[in-house]
Amino acid sequence: MTGRRLGLLGREPSFRSLFLATLGSGLGTWLALVALQIDVLRRTHSPLWMSALLIADILPTLLVGLLAAPLVDRLSRRSLLIGADLVRCGVFCILPFAPNATTIVALAAVIGIATGFFRPAVYAGLPNLVGDEDLPRANSLLQMIDNSTWAIGSLLGGALVAARGPDAAYWINAVTFVVSAALIAQIPQRLLQEARAETRGHWRDLADGLVLVRRSRALLTVLIAWNVGMIANAFVNVGEPFLATDSFSAGSFGLGLMMASAGVGLAAGAYLAGSWIEQRGLANVYGASLGLMALGVAGAAASPNVWVAAVCVIISGGGNGAAIVCNALLVQRGAPDRLRGRVFTVLMSSNVAFLALGMIVAGRLTEAFGPRWVWGAAAILSVVAAVVGFALARRVGEVPTELAEPAEPRVEPETAVEAHAQARESAV
Repeated sequence: MTGRRLGLLGREPSFRSLFLATLGSGLGTWLALVALQIDVLRRTHSPLWMSALLIADILPTLLVGLLAAPLVDRLSRRSLLIGADLVRCGVFCILPFAPNATTIVALAAVIGIATGFFRPAVYAGLPNLVGDEDLPRANSLLQMIDNSTWAIGSLLGGALVAARGPDAAYWINAVTFVVSAALIAQIPQRLLQEARAETRGHWRDLADGLVLVRRSRALLTVLIAWNVGMIANAFVNVGEPFLATDSFSAGSFGLGLMMASAGVGLAAGAYLAGSWIEQRGLANVYGASLGLMALGVAGAAASPNVWVAAVCVIISGGGNGAAIVCNALLVQRGAPDRLRGRVFTVLMSSNVAFLALGMIVAGRLTEAFGPRWVWGAAAILSVVAAVVGFALARRVGEVPTELAEPAEPRVEPETAVEAHAQARESAV
């Protein structure tokens, strides 16, 4: 099974280039994020500035989705990916000379805008690089490496900044984006994009993507189920430091252990999701993965110590990682190529909005009731997401293939998603 999955890298050179680009830029990104946080902390010693940095990192994704989503389909995806890499490279070359925290936060926002275009372009182009039967495994590999770079890059970043300061991390990250751009340049444009979408005007193009999300069962599944899941994740993220340090009295080591455990679970769940989908069907895996999130979070909330909680967090992380692969597959099979980029961008912006909303609510709930109860609420929300996700995904029987009329998307029957997921080779 592992050999077959990794064999995809050998027989699909364009996918291999995208995979390696994701590996390199992902390591650099997480390495540099640690450097950015430490840099701002050393300059300001202010939680408000730290919040501003984190908002600058995620808010552009929301703005790109609301204002610029159609560009991912209208522009050359390869040029967009290369341009985003070069912009981020340039920003990290400037950061060592940033005079103050305001400049750092502003540059972080520029990075966020570039990333807001990069990620949806990657996942919108992926179905054109591999066969449909290989798409679950391709998504698994990309998500697995993305989650792995989170853990590895964060550890390396902390060690590098401690030894050499933030500037060294900035320069190294600039190099990773140059390498990423060079790898993407090796992918023929025709393999990332069947054809550029014709425009009917920017706002009508944006409306087409929104209408398609509303009319496609697969896209609606992701919109509803994963937005509920994002609120649950927000509760977990906000409550985690207090659960580790206050409830378990484990200090910064305990927090690091729980965060590392989440990274391990995310990587493992993403890696295994492709074969699970082929064996069990997309709807079953989606519901089960969201259920694993609920089980792990509930177990951690009730744990007597941080060690038991860490094991539970691995379980919840595994469910989270598998669910993300299911989300990508639902969107890739639920939207035609010429609209896929804007659909990914719109859904990602929606996820960010619900994540931010959940963080605001979670802060107040944690203060009022404590982290264990907030994690318990996150488990309940994950159960809701699991039930909704399974109920909607099992009814995905058709995927849209075109916009028949310029003014209004039309859904046409094609191959069922479940049939795709179950048409596997016996070697798996």
